[in-house]
Amino acid sequence: MLPDGRRLHLQDGPIDLIIGADGSRNAIAAAYDAATARFATLLDELCAELPLLRQPTGTDAQSETGRRMVAATFPYAANEFITPMAAVAGAGADTILAAMLKVAPLTRAYVNNGGDIALHLAGDASYRIGMIADPRTASLCGNITLRAGDGIHGIATSGRHGRSFSLGIANAVTVLAADAAAADAAATLIANRVDLPGHPAITRIPADTLQPGSDLGGRLVTRAVGPLSRDDVQRALASGARFADRLLQDGHILGAALHLADETRMLGVAPINALSLPPEQKEWRSHAAG
Repeated sequence: MLPDGRRLHLQDGPIDLIIGADGSRNAIAAAYDAATARFATLLDELCAELPLLRQPTGTDAQSETGRRMVAATFPYAANEFITPMAAVAGAGADTILAAMLKVAPLTRAYVNNGGDIALHLAGDASYRIGMIADPRTASLCGNITLRAGDGIHGIATSGRHGRSFSLGIANAVTVLAADAAAADAAATLIANRVDLPGHPAITRIPADTLQPGSDLGGRLVTRAVGPLSRDDVQRALASGARFADRLLQDGHILGAALHLADETRMLGVAPINALSLPPEQKEWRSHAAG
Protein backbone atom coordinates (compact mmCIF):
# COMPACT_ATOMS: atom_id res chain seq x y z
CA MET A 1 0.00 0.00 0.00
CA LEU A 2 1.15 3.53 -0.69
CA PRO A 3 1.64 5.93 2.24
CA ASP A 4 -1.85 7.39 1.77
CA GLY A 5 -3.27 4.01 2.86
CA ARG A 6 -5.77 4.06 -0.02
CA ARG A 7 -3.90 3.08 -3.17
CA LEU A 8 -2.13 -0.14 -4.04
CA HIS A 9 1.22 -0.22 -5.85
CA LEU A 10 2.17 -3.35 -7.82
CA GLN A 11 5.44 -3.59 -9.76
CA ASP A 12 7.09 -6.40 -11.72
CA GLY A 13 9.80 -5.66 -14.28
CA PRO A 14 8.51 -2.96 -16.64
CA ILE A 15 4.93 -3.18 -15.33
CA ASP A 16 4.24 -0.56 -12.66
CA LEU A 17 0.65 -0.14 -11.50
CA ILE A 18 -1.09 2.34 -9.23
CA ILE A 19 -4.51 1.00 -8.27
CA GLY A 20 -7.37 2.73 -6.50
CA ALA A 21 -10.84 1.57 -5.49
CA ASP A 22 -13.91 3.01 -3.78
CA GLY A 23 -16.56 0.91 -2.06
CA SER A 24 -17.07 -0.84 1.23
CA ARG A 25 -14.00 -1.82 3.24
CA ASN A 26 -14.58 -5.49 2.46
CA ALA A 27 -15.09 -4.82 -1.23
CA ILE A 28 -11.87 -2.83 -1.49
CA ALA A 29 -9.91 -5.51 0.36
CA ALA A 30 -11.29 -8.23 -1.90
CA ALA A 31 -10.54 -6.17 -5.02
CA TYR A 32 -6.95 -5.51 -3.96
CA ASP A 33 -6.42 -9.19 -3.13
CA ALA A 34 -7.75 -10.14 -6.57
CA ALA A 35 -5.54 -7.56 -8.27
CA THR A 36 -2.47 -8.84 -6.45
CA ALA A 37 -3.23 -12.48 -7.29
CA ARG A 38 -3.90 -11.74 -10.95
CA PHE A 39 -0.81 -9.58 -11.24
CA ALA A 40 1.45 -12.39 -10.01
CA THR A 41 1.41 -14.14 -13.41
CA LEU A 42 0.79 -11.21 -15.77
CA LEU A 43 4.37 -10.58 -16.86
CA ASP A 44 5.17 -14.29 -17.26
CA GLU A 45 2.13 -14.73 -19.51
CA LEU A 46 3.19 -11.84 -21.72
CA CYS A 47 6.81 -13.01 -21.91
CA ALA A 48 5.69 -16.49 -22.96
CA GLU A 49 3.88 -14.99 -25.96
CA LEU A 50 6.28 -12.16 -26.71
CA PRO A 51 7.51 -13.44 -30.12
CA LEU A 52 3.88 -13.78 -31.22
CA LEU A 53 2.82 -10.40 -29.83
CA ARG A 54 5.65 -8.65 -31.66
CA GLN A 55 4.30 -9.83 -35.01
CA PRO A 56 1.83 -7.74 -37.06
CA THR A 57 -1.70 -8.05 -35.72
CA GLY A 58 -3.80 -10.86 -37.08
CA THR A 59 -2.28 -13.70 -35.10
CA ASP A 60 -3.98 -15.46 -32.20
CA ALA A 61 -2.89 -15.13 -28.60
CA GLN A 62 -3.68 -17.49 -25.76
CA SER A 63 -3.37 -15.34 -22.64
CA GLU A 64 -6.17 -13.06 -21.46
CA THR A 65 -4.04 -9.95 -21.87
CA GLY A 66 -2.67 -11.10 -25.22
CA ARG A 67 -6.20 -11.55 -26.54
CA ARG A 68 -7.06 -8.05 -25.39
CA MET A 69 -4.00 -6.70 -27.21
CA VAL A 70 -4.94 -8.47 -30.45
CA ALA A 71 -8.57 -7.33 -30.22
CA ALA A 72 -7.53 -3.70 -29.73
CA THR A 73 -5.13 -3.62 -32.67
CA PHE A 74 -6.91 -5.91 -35.14
CA PRO A 75 -9.28 -3.20 -36.50
CA TYR A 76 -6.25 -1.36 -37.91
CA ALA A 77 -4.32 -4.33 -39.26
CA ALA A 78 -5.56 -4.09 -42.84
CA ASN A 79 -4.39 -0.51 -43.38
CA GLU A 80 -1.72 0.24 -40.77
CA PHE A 81 1.46 -1.37 -39.53
CA ILE A 82 0.64 -2.28 -35.96
CA THR A 83 1.47 -5.13 -33.61
CA PRO A 84 -0.38 -6.15 -30.44
CA MET A 85 2.45 -4.53 -28.46
CA ALA A 86 0.86 -1.16 -29.27
CA ALA A 87 -1.81 -2.02 -26.69
CA VAL A 88 0.25 -3.86 -24.06
CA ALA A 89 0.06 -1.29 -21.26
CA GLY A 90 -3.64 -0.63 -21.67
CA ALA A 91 -4.49 -4.31 -22.00
CA GLY A 92 -2.58 -5.12 -18.83
CA ALA A 93 -4.54 -2.47 -16.94
CA ASP A 94 -7.82 -3.85 -18.33
CA THR A 95 -6.92 -7.36 -17.17
CA ILE A 96 -6.25 -6.28 -13.60
CA LEU A 97 -9.38 -4.13 -13.44
CA ALA A 98 -11.49 -7.04 -14.71
CA ALA A 99 -10.12 -9.26 -11.94
CA MET A 100 -11.08 -6.65 -9.34
CA LEU A 101 -14.62 -6.17 -10.64
CA LYS A 102 -15.19 -9.92 -10.81
CA VAL A 103 -14.96 -10.26 -7.03
CA ALA A 104 -16.15 -6.94 -5.62
CA PRO A 105 -18.94 -4.36 -6.17
CA LEU A 106 -17.02 -1.09 -6.47
CA THR A 107 -18.38 2.39 -7.05
CA ARG A 108 -15.11 3.50 -8.63
CA ALA A 109 -11.85 1.79 -9.53
CA TYR A 110 -8.83 2.52 -11.67
CA VAL A 111 -5.65 0.74 -12.69
CA ASN A 112 -2.98 3.18 -13.86
CA ASN A 113 -0.22 1.46 -15.83
CA GLY A 114 2.31 4.22 -16.36
CA GLY A 115 -0.36 6.66 -17.51
CA ASP A 116 -2.52 4.19 -19.43
CA ILE A 117 -5.59 3.81 -17.26
CA ALA A 118 -8.42 1.28 -17.05
CA LEU A 119 -11.39 2.92 -15.34
CA HIS A 120 -14.65 1.80 -13.73
CA LEU A 121 -17.33 4.26 -12.64
CA ALA A 122 -20.77 3.47 -11.25
CA GLY A 123 -23.68 5.62 -10.13
CA ASP A 124 -22.64 9.23 -9.61
CA ALA A 125 -18.90 8.47 -9.29
CA SER A 126 -16.48 10.63 -11.27
CA TYR A 127 -12.80 10.65 -12.12
CA ARG A 128 -10.71 13.72 -12.87
CA ILE A 129 -7.64 13.45 -15.07
CA GLY A 130 -5.02 15.84 -16.37
CA MET A 131 -4.49 15.98 -20.12
CA ILE A 132 -0.73 15.99 -20.56
CA ALA A 133 1.04 18.44 -22.84
CA ASP A 134 4.63 17.27 -22.35
CA PRO A 135 5.67 14.19 -20.32
CA ARG A 136 9.15 15.65 -19.75
CA THR A 137 7.80 18.47 -17.62
CA ALA A 138 4.48 16.91 -16.54
CA SER A 139 2.79 20.03 -17.90
CA LEU A 140 -0.89 19.92 -18.75
CA CYS A 141 -3.05 21.38 -21.46
CA GLY A 142 -6.12 21.10 -19.23
CA ASN A 143 -8.19 18.55 -17.36
CA ILE A 144 -11.40 16.64 -17.74
CA THR A 145 -13.88 15.05 -15.35
CA LEU A 146 -15.28 11.69 -16.47
CA ARG A 147 -18.59 10.25 -15.26
CA ALA A 148 -20.25 6.87 -15.52
CA GLY A 149 -22.58 7.91 -18.31
CA ASP A 150 -19.72 8.93 -20.61
CA GLY A 151 -18.92 5.32 -21.50
CA ILE A 152 -15.20 6.00 -21.13
CA HIS A 153 -13.33 3.15 -19.44
CA GLY A 154 -9.90 3.65 -20.95
CA ILE A 155 -7.40 6.52 -21.10
CA ALA A 156 -3.98 6.33 -22.78
CA THR A 157 -1.23 8.72 -23.82
CA SER A 158 1.41 8.23 -26.50
CA GLY A 159 4.04 10.40 -28.16
CA ARG A 160 7.72 10.76 -28.81
CA HIS A 161 8.53 11.47 -25.15
CA GLY A 162 6.74 8.40 -23.83
CA ARG A 163 8.01 5.00 -22.78
CA SER A 164 7.72 3.56 -26.29
CA PHE A 165 9.08 4.66 -29.66
CA SER A 166 6.96 6.86 -31.90
CA LEU A 167 7.02 7.34 -35.66
CA GLY A 168 5.61 10.85 -35.26
CA ILE A 169 6.57 14.08 -33.54
CA ALA A 170 3.70 14.71 -31.10
CA ASN A 171 4.69 15.70 -27.60
CA ALA A 172 1.66 13.77 -26.39
CA VAL A 173 -1.61 12.35 -27.67
CA THR A 174 -4.22 11.40 -25.06
CA VAL A 175 -7.14 9.21 -26.13
CA LEU A 176 -10.39 8.34 -24.39
CA ALA A 177 -12.01 5.05 -25.38
CA ALA A 178 -14.25 2.21 -24.23
CA ASP A 179 -11.31 0.39 -22.62
CA ALA A 180 -7.64 1.02 -21.97
CA ALA A 181 -6.35 -1.36 -24.65
CA ALA A 182 -8.37 0.43 -27.34
CA ALA A 183 -7.18 3.81 -26.08
CA ASP A 184 -3.56 2.62 -26.06
CA ALA A 185 -3.62 1.32 -29.64
CA ALA A 186 -5.37 4.43 -30.96
CA ALA A 187 -3.05 6.82 -29.12
CA THR A 188 -0.06 5.09 -30.69
CA LEU A 189 -1.42 5.41 -34.21
CA ILE A 190 -2.64 9.00 -33.83
CA ALA A 191 0.73 10.05 -32.40
CA ASN A 192 2.39 8.47 -35.44
CA ARG A 193 0.24 10.64 -37.73
CA VAL A 194 1.23 13.90 -36.04
CA ASP A 195 4.20 14.20 -38.36
CA LEU A 196 6.05 16.10 -41.07
CA PRO A 197 7.60 13.44 -43.32
CA GLY A 198 10.98 14.47 -44.70
CA HIS A 199 11.28 17.64 -42.61
CA PRO A 200 14.97 18.51 -42.09
CA ALA A 201 14.48 19.43 -38.43
CA ILE A 202 13.43 15.89 -37.51
CA THR A 203 16.02 13.22 -36.63
CA ARG A 204 14.96 9.60 -37.06
CA ILE A 205 16.77 6.34 -36.27
CA PRO A 206 15.84 2.71 -37.02
CA ALA A 207 14.03 1.29 -34.00
CA ASP A 208 16.05 -1.93 -33.91
CA THR A 209 19.32 -0.03 -33.57
CA LEU A 210 18.01 1.47 -30.34
CA GLN A 211 16.26 -1.65 -29.08
CA PRO A 212 17.26 -4.95 -30.69
CA GLY A 213 14.18 -7.08 -31.20
CA SER A 214 11.81 -4.11 -31.31
CA ASP A 215 8.46 -4.95 -32.88
CA LEU A 216 9.02 -1.93 -35.14
CA GLY A 217 12.06 -3.53 -36.78
CA GLY A 218 13.97 -1.10 -38.96
CA ARG A 219 11.22 1.50 -39.12
CA LEU A 220 12.45 5.01 -38.41
CA VAL A 221 11.47 6.37 -35.01
CA THR A 222 11.74 9.99 -33.93
CA ARG A 223 14.68 10.86 -31.70
CA ALA A 224 14.86 14.64 -31.94
CA VAL A 225 12.82 17.55 -33.29
CA GLY A 226 14.43 20.91 -34.02
CA PRO A 227 12.71 24.28 -34.31
CA LEU A 228 9.40 24.19 -36.19
CA SER A 229 7.45 27.10 -37.61
CA ARG A 230 3.88 27.71 -36.53
CA ASP A 231 2.76 26.49 -39.95
CA ASP A 232 4.77 23.28 -39.47
CA VAL A 233 3.10 22.66 -36.13
CA GLN A 234 -0.35 23.33 -37.54
CA ARG A 235 0.21 20.98 -40.49
CA ALA A 236 1.46 18.17 -38.26
CA LEU A 237 -1.45 18.52 -35.85
CA ALA A 238 -3.94 18.69 -38.71
CA SER A 239 -2.62 15.39 -40.05
CA GLY A 240 -3.08 13.71 -36.69
CA ALA A 241 -6.49 15.30 -36.15
CA ARG A 242 -7.78 14.02 -39.51
CA PHE A 243 -6.81 10.50 -38.58
CA ALA A 244 -8.23 10.85 -35.07
CA ASP A 245 -11.51 12.10 -36.50
CA ARG A 246 -11.73 8.98 -38.68
CA LEU A 247 -11.29 6.81 -35.59
CA LEU A 248 -13.92 8.86 -33.81
CA GLN A 249 -16.41 8.52 -36.65
CA ASP A 250 -15.75 4.77 -36.86
CA GLY A 251 -16.41 4.36 -33.14
CA HIS A 252 -12.90 3.28 -32.16
CA ILE A 253 -12.39 6.21 -29.77
CA LEU A 254 -14.53 8.69 -27.83
CA GLY A 255 -12.18 11.65 -27.70
CA ALA A 256 -8.60 12.80 -28.17
CA ALA A 257 -6.23 15.65 -27.33
CA LEU A 258 -3.18 16.13 -29.58
CA HIS A 259 -0.32 18.33 -28.40
CA LEU A 260 2.76 19.59 -30.25
CA ALA A 261 4.96 22.53 -29.25
CA ASP A 262 2.50 25.02 -27.70
CA GLU A 263 -0.51 23.96 -29.75
CA THR A 264 -3.32 21.54 -28.88
CA ARG A 265 -6.11 20.02 -30.97
CA MET A 266 -9.07 18.43 -29.18
CA LEU A 267 -11.99 16.45 -30.49
CA GLY A 268 -14.63 14.05 -29.29
CA VAL A 269 -17.04 13.90 -26.39
CA ALA A 270 -18.48 17.13 -25.06
CA PRO A 271 -16.30 17.46 -21.92
CA ILE A 272 -13.11 17.47 -23.97
CA ASN A 273 -14.21 20.40 -26.10
CA ALA A 274 -14.06 22.80 -23.15
CA LEU A 275 -10.80 21.51 -21.81
CA SER A 276 -8.38 24.43 -22.00
CA LEU A 277 -7.42 26.12 -18.75
CA PRO A 278 -5.39 29.26 -18.12
CA PRO A 279 -1.86 28.49 -16.86
CA GLU A 280 -2.60 29.59 -13.32
CA GLN A 281 -5.36 26.97 -13.03
CA LYS A 282 -3.34 24.02 -14.29
CA GLU A 283 -2.51 21.30 -11.83
CA TRP A 284 -0.75 17.96 -11.99
CA ARG A 285 -1.67 14.76 -10.21
CA SER A 286 1.17 12.30 -10.66
CA HIS A 287 -1.02 9.22 -10.74
CA ALA A 288 -4.23 10.88 -11.94
CA ALA A 289 -5.94 10.15 -8.64
CA GLY A 290 -9.37 11.72 -9.00
